[in-house]
Amino acid sequence: MKKTLFIALGIAIGVVIILLSLNQFYIGYLWFSEMGYTNIFFKEIITKSQIGIPLFAVIVLMLFFYLRFLYHISRRYLGLPRTNGGKKQNIIALIISGVAALMLTIFITDNIWYQVLEFVNKTTFNITDPLFNQDLSLYFFQLPLYQELFSIFIGISFMIGILTFGYTAYTLTIEKNIQFSQEQNLDELKENAKGVFKAFLEIASKQIGIFLGIFFLILALGSVLEAFQLLYSGTGIVVGAGAADIDVGLKVIIIKGVLCLVLAVTSVFAGFKKKYLLMGAGPVLFVVVVIVGGVSQGIYESLIVIPNQFTKEEKYLNNNIQSTQQAYGLTNVETKEFSATDEVNAAGIEQNAATIKNIPINDLKPTLDMYNSLQGIRNYYKFYDVDVDRYLVNGTYTQVFLGVREMNNTLLPTEAKTWVNLHLKYTHGFGLAVSPVNKTNNVGQPDLVVKDIPPVTDVPELKIDQPRIYFGENDYSYAVTNCTSAEFDYPQGDNNQEVVYTGTAGIKMSFINKLAFALYHGSPELLLANEVTGDSKMIIHRNIIDRVSTIAPFLTYDKDPYPIISEGKIYWIVDAFTTSSRYPYSQAFDTTGKNYIRNSVKVVVDAYNGDVTFYKVADEPVLDTYGKIFPGFVKDISEMPAGIKQHIRYSKTLFDVQSEIYKTYHMSNPRVFYNKEDQWATANQIYESEKTPVPVPSSYIIMKLPQREAEFMLTIPFTPKDKDNMTAWLAGVSDGPEYGKLILYQFPKQQLVYGAMQIEQRIDQDTVISPQLTLLGQQGSRVLRGNLMTIPIGNAIIYVEPVYIQAASGENNIPEMKKVIVCYQNQIVMADSLELSLAQIFNTEVTNASSKANVTQTTGDIGSVLALTTKANSLFQEAQDAQRAGDWALYGQKLSELGQVLGQLQQLSGAATVAAP
Repeated sequence: MKKTLFIALGIAIGVVIILLSLNQFYIGYLWFSEMGYTNIFFKEIITKSQIGIPLFAVIVLMLFFYLRFLYHISRRYLGLPRTNGGKKQNIIALIISGVAALMLTIFITDNIWYQVLEFVNKTTFNITDPLFNQDLSLYFFQLPLYQELFSIFIGISFMIGILTFGYTAYTLTIEKNIQFSQEQNLDELKENAKGVFKAFLEIASKQIGIFLGIFFLILALGSVLEAFQLLYSGTGIVVGAGAADIDVGLKVIIIKGVLCLVLAVTSVFAGFKKKYLLMGAGPVLFVVVVIVGGVSQGIYESLIVIPNQFTKEEKYLNNNIQSTQQAYGLTNVETKEFSATDEVNAAGIEQNAATIKNIPINDLKPTLDMYNSLQGIRNYYKFYDVDVDRYLVNGTYTQVFLGVREMNNTLLPTEAKTWVNLHLKYTHGFGLAVSPVNKTNNVGQPDLVVKDIPPVTDVPELKIDQPRIYFGENDYSYAVTNCTSAEFDYPQGDNNQEVVYTGTAGIKMSFINKLAFALYHGSPELLLANEVTGDSKMIIHRNIIDRVSTIAPFLTYDKDPYPIISEGKIYWIVDAFTTSSRYPYSQAFDTTGKNYIRNSVKVVVDAYNGDVTFYKVADEPVLDTYGKIFPGFVKDISEMPAGIKQHIRYSKTLFDVQSEIYKTYHMSNPRVFYNKEDQWATANQIYESEKTPVPVPSSYIIMKLPQREAEFMLTIPFTPKDKDNMTAWLAGVSDGPEYGKLILYQFPKQQLVYGAMQIEQRIDQDTVISPQLTLLGQQGSRVLRGNLMTIPIGNAIIYVEPVYIQAASGENNIPEMKKVIVCYQNQIVMADSLELSLAQIFNTEVTNASSKANVTQTTGDIGSVLALTTKANSLFQEAQDAQRAGDWALYGQKLSELGQVLGQLQQLSGAATVAAP
C-alpha cells in the first residue's frame, strides 16, 4: 500500500512539473507571438530538434549493437554457446541504450545548438590574428563549437568506458551467477570483485585499447585547440601569447600532440596484444609531459624572459596594443592638439554662445530629487531616473533633463493594495518632467518646460499627445487592461480621471489563457474576478530591460534606457551591444573576461504600446551573424523614424569602457607602453558634501569645438596617473554624419593646464569663496558641490561648478542651486548665476533683468572702494548676527546684499579673485 502511494505521488509530481513546463512554454509562445518575434522563440526548439532527433537515433543504434557485441564476447569468454540473448537481454540493452542516448542527446544539443548556428552563419571580419594569421571569425564563430565538441567527445569517451565496464560486469555476474550480498565477508566480496575485474580485462582489452586510442586522438585534436587558446594567455605581462608561450609553451603543445598520436597507436596495439602495462603507461607518460612542459615554461619565463623582458616581449606587446585598440574601436580616434593658451574675452564668449547657453548648472542627482519632490504629485508616482537629451526649444538647440513619471502602486496605502488596485486599476504612469540643464527658477529649482498632470508645455516640440506610461524602468508586475471597469488615469482635484486602454499591447484573456496565466502568476483571481472578460488583455514583461532582453538575450544591454518625445508620443531608447571574450590578444574590460564591444544596435520601445524595434546602427560581424541566425529581427537605421533618429546618442556605457581602456592603450609605442610612461587616469573632483576625491563622470553637453559646429557630445577629462593636472580630454560625437566618432584633445605636456582637482583645491583655498561656502553650510544647511565641468572655449578652458544648498535635517529636503563657480586662468568667481559669474570675469553683458539688478557700474575711485569695503564688512557682520539669531530670511537678504557689493568691488579694484556669495 505504501509503495503504491509513493508511486502515485511520484506520478502526480511528474505530471505537475510537465504541466508547469508546458504552461510556461505556452505563455512564452503567446507573448512572442504578440511581439512578432516567434522566429526567435522557435529557433532554439527547431535547431535542437534538427540536431537531436537524428543524433538520438544514431546513438541508440550504435549503443544497442555495441552492447549486443559486448554480450556476445562475454559469453564467448565464458565458453557459453553463441545466442541472440533472448528477448529479456535485448530489452535490457535497448533500455540502457535509450536512456544513455537520451542523456547524451540532451547534453550535446544543450551545449552546441547555438554554436552550430553561429558556425553555419558566420561572418568574416577581414581581420587576421597576429600569430596564426587566421580571420577572426575562426575565434568568434568556429572555435567555440570545436571546443564544445572536444569537451563532448571527452565526456562520451568516459561514459562509454563506464557503460562498457558496467554492462560487461553485469553480464558476467548473471552468466557466472556471481553473487554479491551482505552475508558475504570482506574477503569474499574482494575475491568476487577481483574476478569480475580480471574477466573484464580479458574480455574487453581490445575495446579498452581502441577507446584509449580514440581518447588520445581526441587529445591530439585538443592540442590544436590549445595552441589557438594561447592567444588568450595570461601568463605574460599582457593578455595574449608572450615569449614563454611561443618559445616553450607552443613547442610543448606540439610535442603533446605528436605524443598523443603515437600513444593512440600503441594503445590499440597493447589492447589487442593484452599488454596491460604498455596500455597504462600511455596516460602516465602524457601526464609527465604535461607537468614537465609546465615547469619548463615557468623556468624559461623566470631565467630567460624576465631578465630581458622588453626585448623578448616587444612584438607581443605590440600585438596586444593593436588588438585591444581594434577590439574597442579605438584605432580611429581623431587626435588634436589643444594649446589652451588663447585669451578669452566677451567676444569669444559670444562666439561660443551655443556652448555657454548649454553649460549644465543642474546635476542629475539633485534634479532627480527635485523632480520627485516637485512633480511626484502623488505618493504612487515616482521618477526612477533623470536622463539627458537635446531638443529644439522654441527654435533653439537646447540640452534638457527628462524624467518619466512612472507608476509604483506598491506605494499605495496598505489598505489600498488590493489585487484589483495592483493589477487592474493603478496600471500606468503619466507624462514627463522636462527642464533645460542651464536654467533654474528664482529659488534654484529646475525651470520646468514640461510639467504637471496632464503635461503642460509652451514648447511645441515637447507637446505630448499620449502621456500614459505602461512600460518603463520600474520592476512592474503584470497588468490586465480592458476590464469591465476603467483604469485609474490621473488625479484631478477631489476626483480621479479614468481611462480605457486603447493601445495594442496585451494578450487576449480567453478562458484557456485565463487558466494559463492564473497558473503562470499563481493568481486564482484571474479566473474568479468578474471584471476580467474575454476582451481583457494581459500585459507582461513591462520593465524595459526585461522586455528587450527576453526577446534578444544574445545582446548585452545598457541598464539605463532613456526616454524621448517624438511626434507627441513617448518612447524609450536602449543601447544594445555585441560583446565577446573571443578577441585574440585583447585586454578584458570586465571580470567575466569580455574583451570586445560594439554599440551596434539601438532598441526603441513604445512606452504606451510596448512595441520593440531593433535598429542596426553599424555594420559589425557579430551582429551580421545574429541577423543571419534570426532573419528580420533587426532593421537598418535608415528605417528609423526621423523624429526618433535625431535623439540617438553616443552610448555612455560604451564610452566609459572605451575611456577606461584608452587610459593605457592610447600608448601605441611598445617601449612607452612597457614603461607606462604616459598612463592616464580619470580626473578627480570634490562632489556633494564629501571632501573625498571622486572621479569626474563622463557627461553629455552641447558645445562648439574648434573648427566644428555646435553639437551634442559625451566628454571626459584625463590627468596623468597620480597627478592632478589635465593632460587630455576625450569627446564622443552624437550628432550628424560623424555620429560615433571619438575626438581626443591633447594638452601640451610642457605647460600646466589645471585639472579638476586642482580647481577644487583652489576653490577651497580662495580667501573669499571658501569662507562663504562655510557660512552657507552652517546652521541647518548643507553645501553640495556639483560636477566640475571642463568647458573648451576656442583654444582655452573654463571650469564651471554649481553649488547647491540643502536643509541638513528633515525629510524630502530639496537641494536648490544657489551659486555658480567659474574659473578661468587665475580668476575664480562665485555668483548667483552662471551669467553673473561670466560677466564678472569677461565683462559680458547681463541680459537677465534680475541679474542686471545685481551688477552696478562704478567709477573705480579710491573713496568708492573704501566705502564699499566698509559696507561689505558691515553686511558680513549683520549676516553673522542674523545667523546666530536664527533669522534665516534676514541672513539670506544680507548675503544677497553682500554679493552685490562684492561684485561692485571686483569691477572697481580689478582684483583677480572676488566672490559674490
